[in-house]
Amino acid sequence: MRSETTTQPALSHRPVDERGLPLRALLALATAVFITSLTETLPAGVLPAMSADLGVGESAAGQSVTIYAVGTALTAIPLSAATAGLRRKRLLLAAMAGFAAANSVTAASTAYPLTMVARFVAGVAAGLAWALLAGYARRLAPTHLQGKAIAVVMTGVPVALSLGVPAGTFLGDALGWRVTFSLMTVVAVALIGWIAVVVPEQPGQSRQRRGDRAPMLRALRVPGVVPVLFVTLVFVLAHTILYTYIATFLRHLGMGGSTDLVLLVFGGASMVSIWMVGAHIDRRLRALTVASTLLVAVAAGLLALLADSPALVWVAVALWGLGWGGVPTLLQTAVADAGGDTADAAQAMLVTLWNAAMAGGGVAGGVLLDLFGPTSFPWTVLGLLLPVAAVVIAARAHGFPVRRVNAA
Repeated sequence: MRSETTTQPALSHRPVDERGLPLRALLALATAVFITSLTETLPAGVLPAMSADLGVGESAAGQSVTIYAVGTALTAIPLSAATAGLRRKRLLLAAMAGFAAANSVTAASTAYPLTMVARFVAGVAAGLAWALLAGYARRLAPTHLQGKAIAVVMTGVPVALSLGVPAGTFLGDALGWRVTFSLMTVVAVALIGWIAVVVPEQPGQSRQRRGDRAPMLRALRVPGVVPVLFVTLVFVLAHTILYTYIATFLRHLGMGGSTDLVLLVFGGASMVSIWMVGAHIDRRLRALTVASTLLVAVAAGLLALLADSPALVWVAVALWGLGWGGVPTLLQTAVADAGGDTADAAQAMLVTLWNAAMAGGGVAGGVLLDLFGPTSFPWTVLGLLLPVAAVVIAARAHGFPVRRVNAA
């Protein structure tokens, strides 16, 4: 902001700084996050039925999560660059239309190859959406509330986990998994109308900014960006290995009939987590990230060592949700803070690595399932979280600093 010689011009900026959050618009963006998250993870709750209906094994059906993530990982950065000059609202509407079309095809498909194509297209739509959603939220909010704006939008993730996946699992058991994907189409169409009415338009980047051909390289040279990206890649990989095959893991424990309730507990705990993160992220981003890592590690330890006790499985799932729910908000905020002027490029790389990890988790989980069985999942999660904890703790100056530079 420009410095002034009198106090009056500075006071003229106060109404902007004192604006509240544009909740109607942010909730619409949160619903877009909900759709992308639920579309990606929904197969985890209906995996046995989906695999049986398509005539493939559960590890093959699990690749429906992988191919979605591959679509996002391959397209987030190219689409971000190609559409940088386009208006944001138009792009978001196009992404939601892509979800409606892809989920319609998934619901109707009886062939595994066609289902995988539809899932890939949905992932491409997610790449377009995720490349702009966090930045969209930040631009809609006053500077001192940008972290909270991202937290509001990221509530779409735990809502998808706490309500969407369990509800989809229940409906899949009662009416068939295709009904759940058909309902996703209905939600996407309704959201298109909601966005058109309540979300303000935002311009794309200027031509001068788009002319910078090396934004990713510049972002990688900014202190703190690489540690956040590393944590994103490995933490999401660990989570996805277990979450994608949670129905299979629970069935191995004799709890297959409780999958929807287990996912409900996980999602409910995730909601508590993101509330806590939203309330304290401006002052305690580092502490919250350390706590999230430790909670998921403890949950994995309980599942690895004491899964023969159903009561401890429920405790582990609750701890897992408490640890995981706020992670998207923490990492999106951390990379935006660390990136500074290169925040857009850093966000695009985070989206790419996030979904590369989702894809890798689906593949790695399938390999682990075939070679070692479902008991290998929590041990793998534990092993992956060791370097995550080490990097978070070490990055106390940049990446996960003791005090946020951008805190209000």
